[in-house]
Amino acid sequence: MSFFRKDTKESATGAQAAEMEAFLKGYSIEVMPRTAEKVEDFRALLPKGTRVYIAHIDGTPIEDMVATAKRIGAEGFDVMPHFPARIIKDKATLVDWVGRYKDVGVNQGLLLAGGVATPVGNYATSMQLLESGAFAGFERLNVAGHPEGNKDIDPDGSDKMVMEAARWKSAFAERSDAKIAMATQFCFEAAPVIAWVDRLAAEGIKLPVHIGVAGPAKLQTLIKFAISCGVGASLRVLQKRAMDVTKLLLPYEPTEFVADLAAHKAKNPGFGIEQVHFFPLGGIKTNAQWVTDNGGASGVPANA
Repeated sequence: MSFFRKDTKESATGAQAAEMEAFLKGYSIEVMPRTAEKVEDFRALLPKGTRVYIAHIDGTPIEDMVATAKRIGAEGFDVMPHFPARIIKDKATLVDWVGRYKDVGVNQGLLLAGGVATPVGNYATSMQLLESGAFAGFERLNVAGHPEGNKDIDPDGSDKMVMEAARWKSAFAERSDAKIAMATQFCFEAAPVIAWVDRLAAEGIKLPVHIGVAGPAKLQTLIKFAISCGVGASLRVLQKRAMDVTKLLLPYEPTEFVADLAAHKAKNPGFGIEQVHFFPLGGIKTNAQWVTDNGGASGVPANA
């Protein structure tokens, strides 16, 4: 796929721009309480109704999470806090967290195992959280997806356990009243993602995919995060870029990755990617500006 340069930024052609506008419609983005504090007004950055995930890093007080959820919800956005199973002590704690979020109008959550190696209590997987019964009244319960596998789950490098979990979650979704989608780790290469999404469909896994995309950032920053987060083969895209002296000092932008997926979705409307989910590794404002620049009507901020 060809691109032209303008002011050192990677830009899509006119035809690709229309596909990207459709593909980016309804995108979501992730923040943390400490990064959200730096944003004066999310309405100046994000389209009305954007789903904003709030990452719950181990050690973050629940009070900070809830306060952030309340503030962002009051600005007119759908809030989806993380529920990392391995940092939740017991069901009483889980019920308490859910209740606190409900009190500020939250009815969505991302359920995931979490990054800590040893569970602090009774929960180790998102499946246990789904089965807990604690989320009655929540309208959406998204789960994590791993297009390139996850060595914490499959230490042998396969994706056997990851796929078994995906099948279980898909079956749970079919018998649940909640809307469930699979929000994935970020990747950098379209072909493996397309193959993975097609494989899900072939194996009868019916969860819509919200594909993880790394927002614009310094190349060194992305490589660091990619390695720490266990990004797989598509890391080679960054490594190849690092060897190109014409690109080494330029910030990475996800234009080509998003454009490739958008083109595939345009040609295959039934393709299983439903939305894009951004990880703003180079900053929320930078990420939001990229969507505004590349997403057409899908990137217009609420107060524009």
